[in-house]
Amino acid sequence: MAERRRRRRLGRADYVDGVLGRDRAILGRAITLVESNLPAHQDLAQEVLQDLLPHTGGAHRVGITGVPGVGKSTFIEGLGMRLVDAGHRLAVLAIDPTSGRTGGSILGDKTRMARLSVDPRCFIRPSPTEGSLGGVHRKTRETLLLCEAAGHDVVFVETVGVGQSEFAVAAMVDSFLVLMLAGAGDGLQGIKRGILELAEILVVHKADGDNAEPARRAAREYAGALHFLQPTSPGWTTPVLTASSLTGAGVDEVWDAVTSHRAQLRATGTLDARRQDQRRRWMWDMVDSELGRRLRADPRVQARAPVLEQDVVAGSRTAVAAAQELLALVLDAGPLARD
Repeated sequence: MAERRRRRRLGRADYVDGVLGRDRAILGRAITLVESNLPAHQDLAQEVLQDLLPHTGGAHRVGITGVPGVGKSTFIEGLGMRLVDAGHRLAVLAIDPTSGRTGGSILGDKTRMARLSVDPRCFIRPSPTEGSLGGVHRKTRETLLLCEAAGHDVVFVETVGVGQSEFAVAAMVDSFLVLMLAGAGDGLQGIKRGILELAEILVVHKADGDNAEPARRAAREYAGALHFLQPTSPGWTTPVLTASSLTGAGVDEVWDAVTSHRAQLRATGTLDARRQDQRRRWMWDMVDSELGRRLRADPRVQARAPVLEQDVVAGSRTAVAAAQELLALVLDAGPLARD
């Protein structure tokens, strides 16, 4: 029966039953449906998500980021194997930046997490962004909901590194974990503050061998710097830890810190408030994203935009005046067409 469902076109009930039944193939197809930009697929995806919504929200959502070369995938695999061995069902969603030049995606996460990717207790899925934060919000968050409905009680959302996607991911998870390196160099100082402000658990990674002592020194320095930043939630002090995925040292302590953070959020009522705020922000983000998409696709805008772009480039018209004219074309003349 399950094999026949995989081969034929699936309907709303097929997707819902398959996801709730923890059918990995149907879950994968449901995520593909969510990622599709075809209007018919988007409509069906929303119907499926609406049916699954009562079965979501039970997972511990953890964002994981870090500076380039910090070893995020190695860390996720080491921590992930510990979690599945302890009885958790893990999903890993890796934000995958789609190439703005070719449209292609990296999609290399399964090769970078060799053990975890073949473990049936874990589901790994790259989440292409198509170069937009709106893509991060819609596709990754809806994929997260599908994974929760499929019974995954821990969901990792891994970002590609340093950039605006970190802020998008922090706005959809319960706990945000930041991996840092000792002696990363002054070139990274300009981006560290923004990351530190998001951190709810900070880990100096690769703390092994000759790097063990420098990692401990870096941890002390980061702990000192965090005293000058406002905490992310009331009553929580961001712990600064060291860990090595090579030796396994400190990895269990990192997860202990993550679970302590969740317990603190629950005890103070912050978890529910945070998720409510995230849902509200997500709604308005989607309004902004959809309005921008429809505006650019509107024939009236497409007809007038090239002339206005030339004027703006030539310096004969301000960007604000051009934008207002494009908006007036649509808002004064009638509603935007869907497609």
